[in-house]
Amino acid sequence: MSKVLSKLEPSLLWKYFEAICGIPHPSKKEAAIIDYVKGAGENLGLETIVDHVGNVVIRKPATPGMEDRKMISLQAHLDMVPQKNNDTTHDFEKDPITAYIDGEWVKAKGTTLGADNGIGVAAALAALESKELKHGPLEVLLTVDEETGMTGAFALKPDLLKGDILLNLDSEDEGELYIGCAGGIDTNAFFDYAEEPIPAGHVAFKAEVKGLRGGHSGLDISQGRGNAIKLLNRLLWKANRELGLRLASVDGGSLRNAIPREAEALITIPEENKEKFIQLADSLHKNILNELSSVDPDVSLKVDSAEMPGKVMQAQTATDIFNAVYACPNGAIRFIAEMPDVVETSTNLAVLKSKDGVVEAATLQRSSVDSAKHDLCNMMRSVFEMAGAQVEQKGEYPGWKPNVKSPILNTMKEVYHSLYGKTPEQKVIHAGLECGLLGGLYPNLDMISFGPTIRNPHSPDEKVNIETVKRFWNFLVETLRQAPK
Repeated sequence: MSKVLSKLEPSLLWKYFEAICGIPHPSKKEAAIIDYVKGAGENLGLETIVDHVGNVVIRKPATPGMEDRKMISLQAHLDMVPQKNNDTTHDFEKDPITAYIDGEWVKAKGTTLGADNGIGVAAALAALESKELKHGPLEVLLTVDEETGMTGAFALKPDLLKGDILLNLDSEDEGELYIGCAGGIDTNAFFDYAEEPIPAGHVAFKAEVKGLRGGHSGLDISQGRGNAIKLLNRLLWKANRELGLRLASVDGGSLRNAIPREAEALITIPEENKEKFIQLADSLHKNILNELSSVDPDVSLKVDSAEMPGKVMQAQTATDIFNAVYACPNGAIRFIAEMPDVVETSTNLAVLKSKDGVVEAATLQRSSVDSAKHDLCNMMRSVFEMAGAQVEQKGEYPGWKPNVKSPILNTMKEVYHSLYGKTPEQKVIHAGLECGLLGGLYPNLDMISFGPTIRNPHSPDEKVNIETVKRFWNFLVETLRQAPK
């Protein structure tokens, strides 16, 4: 790879991040990056452990004279969300991420950048290599498969970590300290369908929604961005009721924790209703543009003639799917009363795909209140079961209860103020952080999450602000220097 990021500061952190961009590491395919970070630790002559699922722990002795400080664990995750634009050719299991500098930001060409959480991994590795950094006993934990269920954190053994303080490097707003996070549950619904011959006199269309911004289904859920599956379903639902639409296949979204940006369906329609269908799509497109003009101005809904499919789904099953998707809650459900800008509870209809006689709808519910999370999951179950689907709920992970009296929180607030002349905000994040799981496994850990400013994670528009990476690094360096005894 060309070293386009080499001129940026801090150079050691950017060196590691650029190397990470060159190593394919989507969730569940982290073997190459595990080998890389393992080699980095061993090449530095440090104690390096790879556990039974691929989590990596590297330990560095204290700087001379700082042996009496509490051990700090720096924690980040190795995997990234693999999202690309439809017109981008990229194999996330083979191809490097093409990072480039665009003014104040580092971006990627047509794909997610992987700053979530590659910057955190790079910062941890840079801390291990740095000869100038002053610190007490230091430990780095790099977990696998955070983005698709936190399975690496779930698999940790209770005797693996030795730290007293954990600094999670997986937040995305510089100048903010996160002291709590939401928990989550996946609710997935499965519709079995039979196929039947296409009625006589039908013509085929591909209906497609694209151009949406998408984003992180926790961090961006309060923005009111369009959900491609929900928008496409508005067309399918109405044309099914009024124009005799028949569904052959549907494909929307790809990841449980990303707001779906694109969705398409192959359908047939009676030829005599062809013009009405085109007019309906055009009218709905105008409505969607009007509704989403401030948050998704590039949204498009179009229908094009298509090659006739072999068969279509049985009519009642398709109707049940359309009804369930229309009724399915989506978006922010409730905000925290004491923090009215922070989402408490939300749900994301992430995936709707037909394959081999099954249509799967994948959703993710999040909440910082366990009872509210479970209530919303029951709501989702009810919607899909009333439509005849089989429902499974899995992958539950806990939230992280805030501790406003945290000693490391007070230290970091003082450090930040001394560096930048202002007190950082303390917040609760509406996303799943591994801190929730780690706190359950290691209840005595004092934990904070922080990071640089990253925008549009989990989408091809992901970008990281260059100046905030420098501020984040300086803050980390000074926090380690002032680690409590």
